[in-house]
Amino acid sequence: MTADAAAVVRRHVDAFNAGDIDALMACFGEDPTWVTGTDRFHGTADLRELFAGAFAELSPRLHVQSLLAQENLVACELREDYSVAGVERSEHIAGFYRVENGVIAAAKIYREGSADAEI
Repeated sequence: MTADAAAVVRRHVDAFNAGDIDALMACFGEDPTWVTGTDRFHGTADLRELFAGAFAELSPRLHVQSLLAQENLVACELREDYSVAGVERSEHIAGFYRVENGVIAAAKIYREGSADAEI
């Protein structure tokens, strides 16, 4: 199960970096939860809106710095590069994922300094 959970998260990162919303959403279960900063998202409609907005406004790219998987849990240290009003930024992120039945069921994302991207 460990390798499968890690592979799911890597597919998620690849789809995110490609800006492929359909491939990204295929990485989630039917009723996922996503927590980042003070924001909580529940369900695929909320996540689709979240990611589509990020792709349109920030042009983000994730880089996996380290990844540790144990059973269905995955912890990642990530770097996110993105652009705000033409200014390039880079932030460090910790992501914790729970994978069930080959898809992400829940994630908590912690951004260095603040979990919310400043737009």
